[in-house]
Amino acid sequence: MLGFGDLGVTAAFVLTLASAALCVVYGLLHWNDDDAPLPPPVHPRGEAELDDL
Repeated sequence: MLGFGDLGVTAAFVLTLASAALCVVYGLLHWNDDDAPLPPPVHPRGEAELDDL
């Protein structure tokens, strides 16, 4: 099947392509899905913010 000699190699190849396609579809369906604003950044003590310089 598909020119591969071993069924395990064929299965790994097909599953890799299927998982890549699944990731693309998931990404397209959930593109910019999160509308919640991000929390303000937290700076460690002693580290100045760029606005303070």
